[in-house]
Amino acid sequence: MEKNKRPRIAIDVMGGDYGPRVMIPGAIQAARRRDLALSFVGNQELVEEELSRNLHNGLEVDIVHAGDVAGMADKPSHILRRKKDTSIQVAYNLVRENEADGIVSAGHTGVTLGCGIFALGRIKGIERPGLATILPRENKPLIIIDVGANVDSKPRHLVQFAIMAEALAVNVLKIQEPQIGILSIGEEQGKGNVQVNETYSLLARSSMNFVGNVEGRDLFHGDVDVVVCDGFVGNVVLKLSEGLGSAFSKMLRTELKRGFWSRLGTMLALPALKRFRRRLDYEEYGGAPLLGLNGVSFVCHGSSGIRAIQSSVEMAGSYVRNQANDDIRSGLEAHPEITRFHRLKHILHTPGKGTAQDEEPEAES
Repeated sequence: MEKNKRPRIAIDVMGGDYGPRVMIPGAIQAARRRDLALSFVGNQELVEEELSRNLHNGLEVDIVHAGDVAGMADKPSHILRRKKDTSIQVAYNLVRENEADGIVSAGHTGVTLGCGIFALGRIKGIERPGLATILPRENKPLIIIDVGANVDSKPRHLVQFAIMAEALAVNVLKIQEPQIGILSIGEEQGKGNVQVNETYSLLARSSMNFVGNVEGRDLFHGDVDVVVCDGFVGNVVLKLSEGLGSAFSKMLRTELKRGFWSRLGTMLALPALKRFRRRLDYEEYGGAPLLGLNGVSFVCHGSSGIRAIQSSVEMAGSYVRNQANDDIRSGLEAHPEITRFHRLKHILHTPGKGTAQDEEPEAES
């Protein structure tokens, strides 16, 4: 993107549980706050109807018609072969043709990933894009990657995830020298499965600020800024965190309504309770960036509300403005030994460290 140019974000308005009535007002609020241009992609009639309900004077907004929608039951291969006019594909094509600088969607994650790889391709050196999520904590946010894009990852993939998440932390969250850890069952080196131990060996030899293993209990009160894991584990952590936060809020509301004194105390503590709720709110950071594509892509939860969409669009604009993808490329160039174009033998077999077998990284189709 040209310097000082206003970032244009393509919005897949047909994705998610609520479609245009959430995607459009959320994006408009973000555009006003962050000086963004918007391309609303979807059924033109529905988009125009929703725009008529939302004041957008003074904003740079256009509509790109898409005649089809990717359903939650659709497979990526089916979408790519037979439903080529879906809003998600049309939105990605805008980025590919440089008519938009990034995309935000609340649609099917698998379809979003598949269409993104097909339309934009991957950054050279990245074998598998990773889905990062940003979770609120007491002192500073936490980035977890991967949280569902890949359910089976090799150690070099996890190191690539770490490089990409480091760029996100520095360029979007403004964390200098972020601390990076790998999720495991113990803090000591050697704890965990083969995947974790081989990843530990690779990260320890990188120039990143690697601090070692991180246990699940330390995620929300530790100093680590980025936690790396494969998508299967990461998705379990993410869903558990969301469920626990929701259950805690419900239990707290139930107890605060028990009896006169509890109700009185609730009234007195209401300002503090509202602040507490905001700190737990995942919508503070909106969607999850899909890192590793040759373009900016943010994936929102299907049930996202207006605030979550607003946060996602704002973050997409920041990612574009700060040219975070360029920093990912720079990070990969600094660590060619963990890309798919170089051998791992001389890294993994350093005397006294590493236990992996010889391995030639294979390029993926």
